[in-house]
Parts: sequence; C-alpha cells; structure tokens
Amino acid sequence: MSTDAKVTIGRMIRLLRESGGLSQEKLAERAGITYQYLSAVENGKENFTVGILESIATALGIEFPSLIERAYTDPVPIPSVKPDCFIPGASLPPELCASHIESALNETHKVVRLINTTLKRVSGRPLSAYIQGNNFSGIVSNILCDSFSRLTPYKHNHDQRYPDLVCKTDDNHTLAGLEVKSTIRPGKGGESHNGHSGWHIVACFALDKESGDIRFIHVMFADLIGHDQPNADWKYVGSKVNEDTGSQRTETYVTTGVGTAKLRHGTVYLDTDAVNIARWRTSPDVTAPAHSPFKK
Repeated sequence: MSTDAKVTIGRMIRLLRESGGLSQEKLAERAGITYQYLSAVENGKENFTVGILESIATALGIEFPSLIERAYTDPVPIPSVKPDCFIPGASLPPELCASHIESALNETHKVVRLINTTLKRVSGRPLSAYIQGNNFSGIVSNILCDSFSRLTPYKHNHDQRYPDLVCKTDDNHTLAGLEVKSTIRPGKGGESHNGHSGWHIVACFALDKESGDIRFIHVMFADLIGHDQPNADWKYVGSKVNEDTGSQRTETYVTTGVGTAKLRHGTVYLDTDAVNIARWRTSPDVTAPAHSPFKK
C-alpha cells in the first residue's frame, strides 16, 4: 500500500474518532486491536488489511465503503458535542436550556475552525501556535460568549461591566447574568477579576495542537456567592507571577473549595470518554444534588 493511501485513510480514521469523542483506547478496544497499532495507523505509519479497516469502520459506527469514500472525498468534519453527554436535570440559569448550550458550544467549534482555516492557508499554523495557553483560553471564552449572545437568550452586556452576558425580560428588566470562562483544564475551579455573585459557566475544552481544533468536553454552571458576601464562594489571591515565564496573571479571585464543589456538582455536560472524574474531590460542606455526576 502506498504511503499516501496510508496517510489519507489514517487521517480520516483519526478525524472520525475525534469527532465522535472517542479516545484511541476506546476505539481500539471496540475494533479488537491495540491502541498502539491504531495510533500507528492513524499516523500513516502502519500497513493494514481490509479486515482491520472493516473492524475500525464498524467500531466508528459506519460502513467500510463509507470510510474509504470519506477519506478521499469528505472535508474534515468540524468537532461537535455529543447530545447524550448532557446531564438531565442539571440546574441552569433562567431561560437557558441544554439546546441553547449545545448550539453555542458547536458554534464556537465552528468559529475556531474558520479562524484556523484562514491562518493555516497563510502560514500553515493554527491560532493556538501563535498564542500562549491562558491567552488562547481567553480568546475561546470571548468566542463562546459571542456564540451565547447570538444563539441564546443571554446577550452581551453592552455596559462592558460584570457580568459578560445578561438575560432581560420584555420590559428590559434584567432577569439574570452570566459570566463566561473557558479553560483547557477539566474540572478547574472558577477564576475571576472581580469574584462577584451570580451565575458562572466554566467550559473546558480539548485542543488538537496539529489542526488547532477545539472540542468542549466538560461544562459547569453555578450560581456563586460574591467575595463581599457572607459565606463567599470566592477568595482573593492577588496577581501571581508565573515562575517559568515571568509573566503576571491578572486573575485576582479563585473559587473556594465550596465554590469549586458547586461548579463540579453543576456539571451540565460531561464527555466521559475524554474526562475521568473518579479522583476529583468535592467539599463535604456542599450537598450533591440528584443530577450531580459526583452523587454516589
């Protein structure tokens, strides 16, 4: 088999696996092969038989001829969230529902892809190659915030003050606000410039460094108590200097153990193929609601 054919087919297997939210280990297990062999196939470094490709195609949920056809005709699929990963009964801000969140997450995937398509056409590098991790997460937050504003009842707060988004009634009364944060670290607690009260979303994503694509894998919502209130869910930590880079971070508040527990119990979307919460901790001072993935 030619090297070009191996690379073309291997790349499509990888794209289909990632768009379906499967790890190499999970797909290899389904196909009855080792994940090391699957990795080599995906990278165009290993020969394969028709039987192996049929097993992989079946594990991906498609027919073998469709796998070959897609490898040579389909554009790269944009990542999307999996509807069955949304947590039934999860608490959400007023007027917001799972379909709103799904639309906003997928729209963010799409916008990041479009940005990367342009950049890679010019320089061969995606956006994440130009920007440090925290700054890249900030850009993802901004894109997600804009996606929410366009596709959900929560619109940009044009006063440029906290919160990022507001939901208003027909008579222009503010029903609720929403502060938006994205991170590459699943389960991470909240970080904020102000630590105010109100609804917060922390959206965790996986980054494909080669393509620059992102895919949201864990999303948390919580109505947190501000730092200036009794039993606050925020604590002041100042502005820290990164010892490796010398840069100074601007976050000044992080969630307490209770605040982080509220976020984790407020998980709305959880891709268990990408995120293992088995060793995560939640504060015993917070009672796990019925919908929490941490409820035993």
